[in-house]
Amino acid sequence: MTEVYIRIYNTLVHLSRNEKLYSNFTKSDTFSDRLILLFIHFAFFLKIFKNDKNLNHQKIYDFFFRQIELNLREIGYGDQTINKRMKEYIHSFHYILKIISNWSNQSKDEKKTFFLNYFNLDKNTDYFLTYFSDFEQNLKKNNLNYFLKSVDI
Repeated sequence: MTEVYIRIYNTLVHLSRNEKLYSNFTKSDTFSDRLILLFIHFAFFLKIFKNDKNLNHQKIYDFFFRQIELNLREIGYGDQTINKRMKEYIHSFHYILKIISNWSNQSKDEKKTFFLNYFNLDKNTDYFLTYFSDFEQNLKKNNLNYFLKSVDI
């Protein structure tokens, strides 16, 4: 099952590195920006596949955040910094998950405000709205195996 978790994580990372997403940022493309995009993708993934009985969602969550912690260690952060950052990241993720779980009930303006709160955008947020709407629809109409095989969503 760990191989499935690795594939889920790697697919989400790949999607989060989509250059078209970053062309909508100002010149500050930071680690935090990339992490927030990863969290948004992960939140949509959990929302759509929450009823999939073949997945252990707690183990996916644990694996996901363990990978982020390992990445922070690779960057060279110390234990105290990692602990502090992980608390911040987990808090941010839970907020994002709360927003995404209610995504379809939110107005276009509420969705735009969500993106503006997290990113320093120099263009309008319509690209993000379209991208994540398409991403959500693609997740809904396909199964997990399709998601893991096709990273060009």
